[in-house]
This record gives sequence, structure tokens and C-alpha cells, in this order.
Amino acid sequence: MRKIILSVLGVLLIIAAVFMAKYIVNSKTAYKPKAEKVVKTVFTEVVENGTVPIVVEANGNLMAKSRVELYAEVQGVFRGGSKLFKTGQQYSAGETIIRIDAAEYAASVQSFKSNLYNLLTSIMPDMRLDYPDIFPKWEAYLNGFDMDATTPALPEMTSEKEKFFISGRGIITSYYNVKNLEQRLSKYRITAPFKGILTEALVTEGTLIRSGQKLGEFINTDVYELEVAIGKTYSDLLEIGEGVVLSNLDGTHTYKGKVARINGNVDQATQTIKAYIEVNDDRLREGMYLEARLDAREEADAIEIDRSLLLENDKIFVVRDTILDLIDVKPVFFTNRTVVLKDVPNGTVIMAKPLIGAYTGMAVKVFNDSMAKNNG
Repeated sequence: MRKIILSVLGVLLIIAAVFMAKYIVNSKTAYKPKAEKVVKTVFTEVVENGTVPIVVEANGNLMAKSRVELYAEVQGVFRGGSKLFKTGQQYSAGETIIRIDAAEYAASVQSFKSNLYNLLTSIMPDMRLDYPDIFPKWEAYLNGFDMDATTPALPEMTSEKEKFFISGRGIITSYYNVKNLEQRLSKYRITAPFKGILTEALVTEGTLIRSGQKLGEFINTDVYELEVAIGKTYSDLLEIGEGVVLSNLDGTHTYKGKVARINGNVDQATQTIKAYIEVNDDRLREGMYLEARLDAREEADAIEIDRSLLLENDKIFVVRDTILDLIDVKPVFFTNRTVVLKDVPNGTVIMAKPLIGAYTGMAVKVFNDSMAKNNG
């Protein structure tokens, strides 16, 4: 009997606990905080149309205006000179850059010069007897003939008889054979065409050089050129000789240049025209990356704003009585950071800095000096 009573009491306690738990759960009310309306603050400025200079920005790498690729036209062993043939070595105009051993070839040139000299000597007795009027000039030429110097030009032949006599003895043929050999002999020595520096050296002293082999590269360090691509819209505004301001990538140095050449061909892929800016400065080096600013024209009744404020390429946000609205504008020029606009009425209050989540009809607060003082 006792067990039955305890079982009944246990069941009643469980049922009472269930009902009590439901009562507690149902009696609990959820707290719902009241949402506050957040009004964002915007930076604005009042439009004042004026004259905006259109500055075309371009960039590129410097290249030496005068450069020479050194190639061998003869074969031989590279002999050392007064200066090592190394990258960075400077040479003056006319100074020997490369000297190839030409001892064997020079000997053959001397042999041909000797044959020419012997021919001239052999005709002198006959010339004295048959052509006494032209003998003195040929005698003077023979006396001035130097085996160690470049062969001088033959005396001018004024009559047909003189030409036939000289040509018939093989003098003219022998002379041009010698000049041809001397011309080739000069190729064993490569001289600097201008003052400059060696930027590439592919051989060293003692190397066997073969004909057609590239030996290095030589540039003039006085004048450089910057090749830039300009949109065809502004190509007709550029003039040869126009001044250009150049700056390095960090903006720490500026240089003055001028437009030296303008290509007349439009690149079909990019619709741009290549312009070449000439610049001269001791601080410059070939390969430096520079940015150029070319003054193209001035746009009247326009404003310039940050490019991030332009929406759909023809709209900007304005503030009308603390409400955002969109107006149509006319972009006339783009840079990497800004855009020049027209058709924006004077006195219009426009958004000066981008606002995340902005939309038409959005309520905003205009940032002013009093707000800045309170925040401070």
C-alpha cells in the first residue's frame, strides 16, 4: 500500500513540475529594443565652375637617344687596350673601344700597297718621255707615297690619253684593290662615335671574335628619350618643342623635357599615338621609369572631382535639404584619380567624399566646422 501511495505522489509531482515549467516559459516576455534611425554624415562642397587645365599624364621608361650595337665585321683575337672592355666603362668620341688583332691582315695590305708602288715606279720613265706635261704631278704623288699611311687619292686625270695610259698599266685596278683592303683593315678597330658609356659587354680580352658576332652596346648618356602613348583625342594638341614636366615614380625629383617627335601612325589596338620626349639631366639613367605631364588644353566652365564620386560614368550625388539625389553630368576628361565635368550648375552642393551605402533619397547630415570642433 505504501509503494502505491509513493508512486502516485511521484507522478503528481512530475505533472506539477511540467505545468509549472510551462507557466514560467509562457509568462516570460521578450524585450525588443527600439531601433534608432542612423543619419550618416557627408562631406560636401559648393560648385564653382571655372577653367580647368587638361593635363595628359603618361609614363614610360627612358631610352638613350643615341645608341650603337657593336658587331664584329671581321674575325680575330680581341686585344686589350688602355681601358677594360667592361660594362659601365666610359669612352670619349673617337677613342678605341675594341681592337682586334690585325697583324696578318695588315701584312697583306702592305703587300698590295707595295705592288701599287712598284707599278707607279715602273711607269715613270715612259711617262717622262711620252707625257712630260703630266709627269710632275705623278712624280709628286710617288714621292709623297707613304707605306705606313693611308693610300692617298690618285692625281686627277685630265685627258683621255692620260686615262688610257694609267689604266692600261693596271694602276687604277691596283689602287682600288688597296683601298678596299684598307677599308676592311679599319674594321679591326671599333671607335666610339660619340662620348658615352658601355652598357653591355659580351666578350673579354683574348676572346676569338667571329664575323657577325655581337660584342656589346654603347649609348650616349647626354640625351635621353621617353616614349609615351597619348590618346588620339589629344594628339592634335601636342606640338614639337612643347615643354613637358617629368617626375620619378616617388615624385621626389622632377625634370624638364620637350616633345621631340610625334608618330603619325595610330596604334590600331589601343587607339593611341606615340610621342617622344627628349630630356637631359645628369641624374637620369637608361631604363628609369618616369611619369610625364603634358599640358593639352584648358576646359572652360568645368570642375574637377575625385573619380570615385562619378557613378555610371555620367552621374554624381548632390545634397538637397539633407537628402541625397543624383544629377546627370558630362565627363570631358579622365585621369587615374580625377575626372573633369561639365554641365554642373554653379552653387550646387555636391558630395565631396564617397559615402558607403549611399542611395537616392537617403537622409544625411552635412559635415561643417562646428561638428569638427565638437568632435575635437
